Amino acid sequence: MPNYLSGESSPYLLQHADNPVDWYPWGEKALERARREDKPIFLSIGYSACHWCHVMERESFTDRRTADYLNRHFINIKVDREERPDLDALYMQAVTSMTGRGGWPLSVWLTPEGAPFYGGTYYPPSPRFGMPSFLQVLEAITSAWSGRRGDIVQTAARLLEHLGRENEGPDPKAPQPQLLDEVTDRLRDSFDPLYGGWGEAPKFPQPMVLDFLLAQQTVSPRPDLASHIGLTLDAMAAGGMYDHLGGGFHRYSTDDRWLVPHFEKMLYDNAQLARCYLHAWLLLGNPHYRRVVEQTLDYLIRDMRHPQGGFFSAEDADSEGKEGAFYVWTLEQIQEVLGPEEAEFMVSSYGVTADGNFEGANILHEILRQGQATDNRIAPTGGVLEQSHALLEQARIKLLSAREKRPRPARDEKVLAGWNGLTLAALAEAASTSMSTSDHYREMAIANARFIAEELVDTDHRLIHVWKDGHAHGNGFLEDYACVVDGLLALYQCTFSEKWFALAQGLTDTMIEHFRRPSGGFHDTSDDHEALVVRPRSLHDSPTPCGNSLTATVLLKMAAYTGEVRYSALAHETLATVTAFVTRAPAMFGQWLSAFHLAANGTSGLAVVGDLSTAAALELLSVARSSFRPALIVAARPPGAETIVPLLERREPASDTVATAWLCRGSTCLPPTSDAEELSASLDA
Repeated sequence: MPNYLSGESSPYLLQHADNPVDWYPWGEKALERARREDKPIFLSIGYSACHWCHVMERESFTDRRTADYLNRHFINIKVDREERPDLDALYMQAVTSMTGRGGWPLSVWLTPEGAPFYGGTYYPPSPRFGMPSFLQVLEAITSAWSGRRGDIVQTAARLLEHLGRENEGPDPKAPQPQLLDEVTDRLRDSFDPLYGGWGEAPKFPQPMVLDFLLAQQTVSPRPDLASHIGLTLDAMAAGGMYDHLGGGFHRYSTDDRWLVPHFEKMLYDNAQLARCYLHAWLLLGNPHYRRVVEQTLDYLIRDMRHPQGGFFSAEDADSEGKEGAFYVWTLEQIQEVLGPEEAEFMVSSYGVTADGNFEGANILHEILRQGQATDNRIAPTGGVLEQSHALLEQARIKLLSAREKRPRPARDEKVLAGWNGLTLAALAEAASTSMSTSDHYREMAIANARFIAEELVDTDHRLIHVWKDGHAHGNGFLEDYACVVDGLLALYQCTFSEKWFALAQGLTDTMIEHFRRPSGGFHDTSDDHEALVVRPRSLHDSPTPCGNSLTATVLLKMAAYTGEVRYSALAHETLATVTAFVTRAPAMFGQWLSAFHLAANGTSGLAVVGDLSTAAALELLSVARSSFRPALIVAARPPGAETIVPLLERREPASDTVATAWLCRGSTCLPPTSDAEELSASLDA
């Protein structure tokens, strides 16, 4: 018989709807029953593409003996972390405080009032590797609940007090001038010089950290950091974490070489990485980075897009009950699909062997030769280069076509506001550059923004968090507002349609009204959100920008567009709340670092007024878009047109036939110019 999850819309919850565990969704019904029956709550948090969530379900939640024990002694609640990031942040913080580590599936035990007192992540069905079995944990908690209730109550009270202090954070501290140099040196010292990236296995992509380092290169170039950026981007795109047939990135690498991925594909990873590689291409000029951007965005459009314009959340790691089955190849399978010449070249270029590198099969990965330029990475140099690329592309298309006939991994078809904001920004920025030879990315960006505006924006500029199958629900979170505003500002700079700027500013003002903390910074939840045991406030960036860091970023951009001091003052207040943290572990504060960079170096505003369809106006705009300029915001309009963008007010060219640009840094504006070369020199000065 189905449990209480059968009426939910979340794919993750529906995956558990037929478990023998008597699961409830989070809500008053479950909490009231826990209070009435005086039972502890077992809270299990995960997401649909989570491999170890599936493993724990197969091993424990479908086991009748385990389910019967859970049903007798606990009130059992399932939560989709993507639908309820507030609950995930709160209880992940609790488990991390108790155990020093976190992850999914997240397993937490609560008092009937919702206070956490014990937790962990995955538990095996039988004791192994020094871990107790899941049933042993359940029995120990049941015994403690009946025999040592006072200890549990005290533990929960102490933990809530600790969480309250952590959410309050240290006293605000103004950033010091040397902060960016300090964190840059720390990132240099913790860098992996052999394979790129930061940290040991499992190794995660760090697009926010890479974006910060790219931004730093625009103001104070350092050859050592440039090599770190290049090595990391090259290694990630060459390794098995990148899908060399269909485009896009898997979640992370289980080893330190970027070879064996955890095969799930997340919208937020691909949106952020596409934008990061775009910035790297603009700054460093490597044509391979451009191909990565195009292949990643094309993957999202092809496989992750709803016909109405929104983008789905994730694709599973598993298919046919096996992790990675959709993506890996045996030597025989490749030879069967390709002719002898193509197969031989594909095998030698992508590291294919008879024994394989993953459970008897092969994860495709490019062979990087020592000292080889990345745009020539898998092909001989000289006259055969173009022919080699063509041969590989032909083989790739054939293998992709054959792969499409395999059973696909499950797709989580939730459309989340924040993750769509990240995707909107990537599409809009790609459309703004010379990378796109057609209006395809521009059209996709506009369709995505239209979907957000029509389906996820309620009255009074209130965002809705999630949409699925025609139904939107859930209060928007801080990260939703910040991500969507950032995406809308990128789309405004792509189209110069002021309706997108108006929506961005309306959402910004709503965000300030409902999320601001009197002592500085912002809460994750609005002032009319469900009351939890602690009102969460996330400060770490991982794996998406936390709401506060991206809020600080968009407030600085909005201040540059409007000249309103209130936006910049709130941004600096927010930055001050984490100054004491960022130098300790900078890899966990990537978006914060970009916001600090923007605050320290200041923004520049470029206003272009002229017929935007003429070559003269387009040439001025092309100068601004031809390189990575993270501190530059751009506005444009035709002569004589009314505007709601203060940066464009009271600016008219000498003649309607002459496009003119005004470049301002802070409160100082340079003389207007109609000369693209002069503008370029001013931007580079």
